[in-house]
Amino acid sequence: AECRRKNLPKPLLAIPYATRAMSAASSDSAEIATGSKRPFDPSLADPSPPSKLQRFSQSDISPADADSGGEAGAESEAMAGARLSRTQRYLVAVEYDGTRFSGSQQQPNQRTVVGVLKEAFHKFIGQPVSIFCSSRTDAGVHALSNVCHVDVERISKRKPGEVLPPHDPEVVKCAVNHFLHKNEGDIMVTDVRCVAPDFHARYKALERTYHYRLLSGPERPSIFEKNSAWHIPEDLNIQAMKKACNILVGHHDFSSFRAFGCQAKSPVRTLDELTVTEVFPVMFFPSSLERSEMESPDGSLVYSRASLMGSSGEGSDVSSTTSGKSVCENGQEFGKRLRHRCFVVTARAQSFLYHQVRLMVGLLKAVGIGDLTTADVERILDAKTMTAAPPMAPAYGLYLDNVKYDPIV
Repeated sequence: AECRRKNLPKPLLAIPYATRAMSAASSDSAEIATGSKRPFDPSLADPSPPSKLQRFSQSDISPADADSGGEAGAESEAMAGARLSRTQRYLVAVEYDGTRFSGSQQQPNQRTVVGVLKEAFHKFIGQPVSIFCSSRTDAGVHALSNVCHVDVERISKRKPGEVLPPHDPEVVKCAVNHFLHKNEGDIMVTDVRCVAPDFHARYKALERTYHYRLLSGPERPSIFEKNSAWHIPEDLNIQAMKKACNILVGHHDFSSFRAFGCQAKSPVRTLDELTVTEVFPVMFFPSSLERSEMESPDGSLVYSRASLMGSSGEGSDVSSTTSGKSVCENGQEFGKRLRHRCFVVTARAQSFLYHQVRLMVGLLKAVGIGDLTTADVERILDAKTMTAAPPMAPAYGLYLDNVKYDPIV
């Protein structure tokens, strides 16, 4: 009223918000009715509450809070799919000396093959991984090539959260070996390949091959052979052992060759190969005569079975007959050890029962020294009971040699 008497303009800022909104609405109605227009006033254009009362907007809603069928949800799924596609599954072949391992499978407070590999991969990529082996090996068992698979997502260390293209297999091999070498140095990655995301190292295996080393001879084996072969003081009848192998090869119920704790649903297995072969000892250093007999004019190696048998069959060393050095009373050169005969038992199948290979080797050893006959082998196989077979061979002579997969891998 005071303003009207003095013909002063109305102080808009002094009018309450609700009153201004109602006044604006009335003015708009009047303009529509009269057809007149007045200049645009920004203060009357937006009747919304002040910005400080707006706690969030639609753009602030996270994809998880949005409708699952909405655009934000679709974008989230696309991003997740792109992130998943960056994860690469690798097939990794490793060799190891099992002497200081408590087996391959991870165990609490124990040094295992999987545990050491996981630690090396963690140091390499900066995040934990899961590793699955194709074959489980017990404490003391060695591997020339055990195979496992591992999923690796390459995350940028400079920009955490940024996913990079997968590492080249050769980079994975070199990097993991770098950290394994800093450990005990008794395990090494020998091969790495990229495989499909659904490839499983254990269930895709077509066959597995094991070797078992036997040393036959009266003397104690060299310290260099410690924990690498089973020493048999007696002479072994290799022909009788070969006949026993022929009985076990094939499709059988191997209940007599499985240990307590075996988790296999069925004891039936197909043994594709079981052989015994005499070979050169691993620590083989040729005598002077052997050096002349085993080398051809072009320098290549010539395998001479006669030289091997002559130096190891009757406990005499060929070098003693060709050396002018002092000898002992029995004609053996002073300081030279008698060479053991070395035999390798090879077993090949798609899969084996728990301790099956070591139980079969224990049986073959009993046949080789004359404690059992081939008729006893048939009886033990037909018994189909865990207590029928003789004691199994120790772990340290066993080697996992190879795991075979489809050629496309």
